Amino acid sequence: MMNGAQMVVEALHREGVEVLFGIPGGTVIPLFDAMVNAPFRQVLTRHEQGAVHAAEGYARVSGKVGVCLVTSGPGATNTLTGLADARMDSVPLVVITGQVKTSLIGTDAFQEADIFGCSMPLVKHSFLVRNLEELPAALAGAFFIARTGRPGPVLVDIPVDVQNARGEFDYPPALSFPGYSAEAAEELSGLDEARRLLKRSQRPLVLSGGGIILSGATQELLDFAEAGSIPVATTFMGKGGFPERHPLALGTAGMHGQAQANRALCEADIVVAVGMRFSDRTTGRLDAFAPKAKLIHIDMDRAEVGKTLAPQIGLVGDAAKVLSLLTGAVRGKNCRAWQETIDGWRRSYPLEPSGEILSAPLLIRTVRRLVDEATTVVTEVGQHQMWAGLHWEANRPRSFISSGGLGTMGFGLPASLGAAFATGKPVVCLAGDGSLLMNLQELESCSRYNLPVKIIVFNNGSLGMVRQWQELFYDERYVQTMEAPRCDFVALAEAFSMRGYRITGPEGMESTLREALESPGPALVDCVIPWRDKVFPMVPAGADLGDFIWPEAEEKGGSLH
Repeated sequence: MMNGAQMVVEALHREGVEVLFGIPGGTVIPLFDAMVNAPFRQVLTRHEQGAVHAAEGYARVSGKVGVCLVTSGPGATNTLTGLADARMDSVPLVVITGQVKTSLIGTDAFQEADIFGCSMPLVKHSFLVRNLEELPAALAGAFFIARTGRPGPVLVDIPVDVQNARGEFDYPPALSFPGYSAEAAEELSGLDEARRLLKRSQRPLVLSGGGIILSGATQELLDFAEAGSIPVATTFMGKGGFPERHPLALGTAGMHGQAQANRALCEADIVVAVGMRFSDRTTGRLDAFAPKAKLIHIDMDRAEVGKTLAPQIGLVGDAAKVLSLLTGAVRGKNCRAWQETIDGWRRSYPLEPSGEILSAPLLIRTVRRLVDEATTVVTEVGQHQMWAGLHWEANRPRSFISSGGLGTMGFGLPASLGAAFATGKPVVCLAGDGSLLMNLQELESCSRYNLPVKIIVFNNGSLGMVRQWQELFYDERYVQTMEAPRCDFVALAEAFSMRGYRITGPEGMESTLREALESPGPALVDCVIPWRDKVFPMVPAGADLGDFIWPEAEEKGGSLH
């Protein structure tokens, strides 16, 4: 016999939860009271959105389900952005919210909000627990749904009287839900045709997405590419799924993708798209995407195949299995001429930054060189994020963490906190001055837990990405983007009892970065970069991937093809 709050704690223990992020409040006092001797760590963040992003960071790095617990009303509604972010990027989360007494639901009681209804469009599933008998199955179901199939966030809303009610705890050993299958329903009838097309291709290309990382298929992707000497481009969310130091790696494709990756997509005769959803930021103009190629789309989610682009062949199934079934068809292919063409594009569009000014690319490459291969990097959202996509070499899955689909400013700092709890090792947080201010309160959390989170602030005194668009496409009408933060980031770091540093030029840059990275606990480095710096290459909205702006072309008022 136990009460509902104790059942929650026991369920979390049985599900293998190691860390729970959250903030106490009125309708979850019984739950926090039950966690006095819980066998897992409880981490207090300073905002509920921060708690969800921290749980995301933990989940994205560890591959486990991230868990957070918040109170009802504003506590619950503050989680919505994090839930949407996790849903877009297929992150397994269980978010537990308190709720007013069941007898008060629908009466506009103090701190009541219909979080069940609010969350439904943003999650994989939601549970509203109406009585104690429903609670064990709801908790078991939440973890089952979050981690199986295509991962995603699940919300469990528990009224406070259910938390206090007592009864027998009967945790279900197995679950099933009508219309939901934990295993991907395979559709591989096009395998033979896919093999035939791959054998005949002269300019094959793989476009790898975040699904490669989620499904643990990175080795199978490497085997497939090496068997046929097939170049591999990645989506932004697929970064790290194929080692970027590999000679076959083309880097990221898309709006701010590598020139050779975008050019290869325009010239390939077959594209194997695996574990990706053809986001508009990856494809550019849809009717001009990979115009010379036959398209093979591999995904475990049947809904993604044909949703945006109609492939010649759609293969629904686990990425590792499908790639293994296709590897024999490409073994021994000779793609030397294709690789030489791609190498020519690499030489034509070099990305090596100058060492004469303190630029974001120079900073990113220097930090990358100073940290070891196992270091996790987490980005905020904005220009610095796209620079990181271009200049941070990611060679391991789950080592490059960013908000992709939703593009959530304020994601990076709390996600770094969660990543640090997942790895127990230093985490690099790359942040713009504007994005960092979105969830700045989590500096206090990093300091209180003495986490080795190293925050590199790219301070250009503006909302850089929007400013870049205003400069290029809106005749330099800088509306609300040039309001430089009225704060001293170094003093701010020190106010939160962490080390603060400032870099204003290339002189002494490396030694300052090394000191910050090697110091114990958290540290913040304020890096003053030119406000006019822009991220290139750039494919303008509505253009095809081959029509990108390159720095030299921009100076002439045009774009390169």
